[in-house]
Amino acid sequence: MIARRTLLRSGALVVAVPVVLPLGAEAPALAPTVFVRVDAQGRVVATVPKPDTGQGVRTMAAVLVAEELAVEVADVTLEQAPGDTARYGSQSVGNSMSSRHITGPLRAASATARCLLVAAAAARWQVPVAECVARGGRVEHPRRRALPYRALVADAAALDPATVPVTLTPPERWRLIGRTPAGRSDARAVVTGRAAYGVESAPAGRLVAVVARPQWIGAVVDTVDDAAARAVAGVVAVVRLVPPGAGQGGVAVVATSTAAALRGRDALRVTWTGGTPTADSRAWLADLEAALPPLTGTFDAQRVYRLPLLAHAPMEPMNATADVTADAVRVWAPVQNPGGLRTTLAAQLGRPDTQVHVTPTLAGGAFGRRIEIDPVQEAVACSQAVGRPVTVRWTRDDDTRHDSYRPMSAHRLAATLGPDGVPTTRVHQVATWPLTVSPPFANPAVVRASGDHFPYAVPGEVSVTLRPAPLRTGFWRSVYAGQFAYAEECFLGELARRGGHDPIAVRRRLLPEGSRLRAVLDAAALEAGTPVGSSRSQHSRAAACHLEYDSAIAVVVDADPTARRVRRVTVAVDVGVPIHPSGVVAQVEGAVLDALSTVLGAQITVRNGAVVQSSFRDYAWARITDCPDIDVVLVRSDAPIGGLGELAYPPAAAAIATALAGGGGPVTGMPYGVEVG
Repeated sequence: MIARRTLLRSGALVVAVPVVLPLGAEAPALAPTVFVRVDAQGRVVATVPKPDTGQGVRTMAAVLVAEELAVEVADVTLEQAPGDTARYGSQSVGNSMSSRHITGPLRAASATARCLLVAAAAARWQVPVAECVARGGRVEHPRRRALPYRALVADAAALDPATVPVTLTPPERWRLIGRTPAGRSDARAVVTGRAAYGVESAPAGRLVAVVARPQWIGAVVDTVDDAAARAVAGVVAVVRLVPPGAGQGGVAVVATSTAAALRGRDALRVTWTGGTPTADSRAWLADLEAALPPLTGTFDAQRVYRLPLLAHAPMEPMNATADVTADAVRVWAPVQNPGGLRTTLAAQLGRPDTQVHVTPTLAGGAFGRRIEIDPVQEAVACSQAVGRPVTVRWTRDDDTRHDSYRPMSAHRLAATLGPDGVPTTRVHQVATWPLTVSPPFANPAVVRASGDHFPYAVPGEVSVTLRPAPLRTGFWRSVYAGQFAYAEECFLGELARRGGHDPIAVRRRLLPEGSRLRAVLDAAALEAGTPVGSSRSQHSRAAACHLEYDSAIAVVVDADPTARRVRRVTVAVDVGVPIHPSGVVAQVEGAVLDALSTVLGAQITVRNGAVVQSSFRDYAWARITDCPDIDVVLVRSDAPIGGLGELAYPPAAAAIATALAGGGGPVTGMPYGVEVG
């Protein structure tokens, strides 16, 4: 079999790849901070503190640096920062924080470098700084010959930054921020197979491990007969993994190749003990619904919504490589928090931070799963056992059946209505599980703060009841907001339909005039235009809004309920300044397709103690034939730069479900029209 990258590299297309200096390389350079440097050849190098899990943070960094240093995006060489919070600050990619965290530091560092270069040129020419301008990788003066950056680096590096006034490029002079042409800085590398993901970033000579995992939820290893596995050609070792320090637990087979490791795992004879071999997710959901407190008072409408377990399902399954030696621990992995991982590993292994080196790789999706470090712990345990670098590879089935799932939840919503059928008060009761991977989420107040972002002028009460989680649960794109907002927006959509109200008009009425949400809702409605279709059986329109991460979004969905087909999704989003507009559009499109998938049928169910689904063949993610037209409108505002990665999922899911319901009945769960649990 020819690997994809081997095939791509063998083609006639020749791609020039910029040479990247090793991190920490010693050379004369202008480096105002750890984030930006201009080397002796005048090359601009940006160190990206956050890992790229598909959200395009590297491209965003290149745009910011190129803007302030007056060069083109293609002129910026990107380096990925290693895990080191002391040098780079928070490196976590979560809570849609990447753009909000990196924009200020990268712009400031780049602007400082530009002002130092201009000051160096002005000093050499003995002219006022105000007469000089940086443009196209050089400093220009109307009466002097322009000087390239490389001719000024040494002089600029010798200046005291405290003596040089630094000014950011004002918005009216931006060439790139908010105006970048479509495309990502790493697109060519990705499509030609040159981009290195987790399993491709390991050192030469590494071994490969796969893990035999519990056959039912909560089980641990009882006995292991590994004689047949050790007899498989290529198998080097069999390692018993004990949680929590070695991940989720199981038995790892370490071999010279993935194929040998899989054959060895098939030959293992493992018995399991403990756990809940009779667990059933239908019973879990019934327990959550029973935990909802009884309603007190009189209401004109009420509804219960049931939401299932969801797996993360990134395109790149979990993996990690570790090389543990007497004097160092080296890790290569697609992770969401390399700095935090470094600190955690140092503490777990009793090593100083200086001995732990984490190299974050490009990740093929994350969605909250790669905040967790269990694949890294497995790789570290295997490397310790064999004394060599080891890559732990999860299969797609491993990824689906041993994930940390989005919790199930049950929601009871009730409302009193005015004479016109518009809600005047509301109640939202939630019964769910905490996130087992994050202890703070054992607090109902934390769960509510994560999920409750109801934006409309309808006063009410929100309560959260937590039941013990019967399996591993974790962060999933939008965390609890994806559940709270789904129930709230579906209920509001039902009330609007019941009262004969247009779904957009009723929301406009309940949103403050002049608000960001009102603006994006109006923009989405304008773009969506007049509904197409001659009857309700052929056309149904729904809308939903969401305000979170310092951003605002509105979604309008047109669907054909009879065909169970979403025709068009129109989204208007306000993230303040969209640093990389095509990246914003891509993030929204991806979240819409996640929403479509979970509304149409994707869910995780448990029967006889085990997860039923095993891969995309039965964890039904949307196919190309399911995809609607998606139109994204960027609404610019003076608000601070907001987050985006998780923003679109909650309103998109609610609007899609409500549109599909059409005149055929209310939404009562997710997936819509399918048994939940």
